[in-house]
Amino acid sequence: MRYQITGKQLDIGEALQTHVKQELGVVMEKYSQRPTDATVVFSKSAHEYVCEATVHLSSGFEAAAKAHATEIYAAFDACAEKMDKQLRRYKRRLKDHKRERTDPVDLLGASSYILATDSDSEESEPDTLQPIIVAEMQTKIPSLSVGEAVMQMELAGAPVLVFRNEKKDGVNVVYRRDDGNIGWIEPS
Repeated sequence: MRYQITGKQLDIGEALQTHVKQELGVVMEKYSQRPTDATVVFSKSAHEYVCEATVHLSSGFEAAAKAHATEIYAAFDACAEKMDKQLRRYKRRLKDHKRERTDPVDLLGASSYILATDSDSEESEPDTLQPIIVAEMQTKIPSLSVGEAVMQMELAGAPVLVFRNEKKDGVNVVYRRDDGNIGWIEPS
């Protein structure tokens, strides 16, 4: 497995990198047979350390976890525990997915934009309806079934997932509703 372990304005020592590789390797060995990529980012928020981990599974899915703690090692251990819990929860479905799907998930290229918000103009009317683009990035839209999309959204810890429906070949959206249920938008 390839690891990318970084710190945002933090010095990440060799001991922490070794700890991350060993512990995350143990977690991934339980649930994924083929090598994968892992990105672990440490940062500091006030008095707490934050650890964000994203693992790209060989099936094309992504699992993500985030944890906070006052110690950097404790933040990673909590993050690894969340990742373990997510993968354990979806282990059966991930294995069934591998049996059904012979090829990895197809990914469709797309552009993603970050738009500026006018915090000053909450009370006043905007001058124009044209948004200001702050950043532009490339992203990938996976081609999945609805069940796989819900599983991917849960694994990534995302509130929403845009995907291409394999059965209807159209762009669909699944999202977590305020009542805790999952919503699915399928254009007609």
